[in-house]
Amino acid sequence: MKVIICGAGQVGWQIARQLAGESNDVTIVDSNPELVRRASDTLDVRGVVGFASHPDVLDQAGAADCDLIIAATYSDEVNMVTCQVAQSVFGVTRKIARLRAQSYLAPQYSDLYRREHLPIDVIISPEREVAEAALQRLAAPATFDTENFLGGEAQLLGIALDGDCPVLNTPLTQLTDLFSTLRAIVVGVRREGRLFAPEPGDQLFEGDQIYVFSHAKDTDRTLEIFGKATRKQERIVIIGGGNVGLGVARALEARNDKIRAKVVEKNRAIAEKAADALERTIVLNGDGLSAELLEEANISRADAVLAVTDDDKTNILVSVRAKQAGCKMAITLVNDPTLATLMAPLDIDAYINPRATTVSSILRHIRHGRVQGVYSIGDAEAEVIEAQVMGTSPITGKLVREVDFPEGVLVGALKKGNEVVIARGTTRIEEGDTIAMFVLAADVPEVERLLQVTIDFF
Repeated sequence: MKVIICGAGQVGWQIARQLAGESNDVTIVDSNPELVRRASDTLDVRGVVGFASHPDVLDQAGAADCDLIIAATYSDEVNMVTCQVAQSVFGVTRKIARLRAQSYLAPQYSDLYRREHLPIDVIISPEREVAEAALQRLAAPATFDTENFLGGEAQLLGIALDGDCPVLNTPLTQLTDLFSTLRAIVVGVRREGRLFAPEPGDQLFEGDQIYVFSHAKDTDRTLEIFGKATRKQERIVIIGGGNVGLGVARALEARNDKIRAKVVEKNRAIAEKAADALERTIVLNGDGLSAELLEEANISRADAVLAVTDDDKTNILVSVRAKQAGCKMAITLVNDPTLATLMAPLDIDAYINPRATTVSSILRHIRHGRVQGVYSIGDAEAEVIEAQVMGTSPITGKLVREVDFPEGVLVGALKKGNEVVIARGTTRIEEGDTIAMFVLAADVPEVERLLQVTIDFF
């Protein structure tokens, strides 16, 4: 597949790395020559310097015979014009644009993106993706990562194992025997910075970060087995009243009338806008780093603090101060993925990487055909792929243990009709099933071959 990626920032670079690693023909376009040089020097991609919305630049990038354009520059307007030029001049059939401004995303203006107007096939909103990720973290407070699959009936849970975890040093196959009715399976382990798919005889150790597939109805029990108490989040303090913070506060108001949320926003105009948009949520105008303001927000009694300003350092410091003041849980937004290693030493419970959430959303639409969902794990170290099993697939009709999956692949769960089952070696994979698999990045192409999923654009 021939792909042009417009924008060589964090998201563009990550998507380029992902697609180039799967032997696609990738060209990256950016007006910053340093970013283009970095991409072309470190990735197997071609670089073009120039404004992505200019027809001559797209022509130089090969838009005439391109299968897909991803417009992910920092400017909404450039992304929109790029898609328009790609359609009108070059007839590109598939166009994805990242749009940040909420006005462009309002439902009443959705007709704007019809083919005869602004021909954008898929719109990605980083703020909405991040807000949804934050809500999922709040819903599963004992995890550092979580995502729903199979229509919300299965969950991927990221769990950090502490010294009081009751199943440390126990082989995974023995766990299956001990908890025979538990619908859960460990599909990934990160140990000393390395992520791998465990073997049945592997044990879990203190300090491991594990990824567990669980039936949604067994989530609480799964967390308890791995030493995590479940608790309700009713008092929440949100630091940052911009698009992300406001989106989370609105969703909390809509989902649960028992939740008491407060928003702290430094910018008075943004704070006033948030106060006008919210009904039950208290909005405080002031610096979230202020100990006095945090005390006014009653941070010591809060079940969770959610730090989602546009400054990583502010988010981290606010989270640390809130935990020291007695807040039970801290969730932090960090744009710089290298800061993720600081979370555990600073006692920050969970973090959200906007790049990872946006990359996951884009991949979900790129992996067309039978793939129904993709979730990127860590720094694109692995993916969870959800796909429908086709009759022509070589895995159809086989037991899970009979399929020659690569070492970096573990089947998490399958949906058979209306029933979700956690995968065991004796589980049979049948045509029409929806399968969810943990896949290390290097094994994605082989998994797509096994599923006979082609990236097909209509």
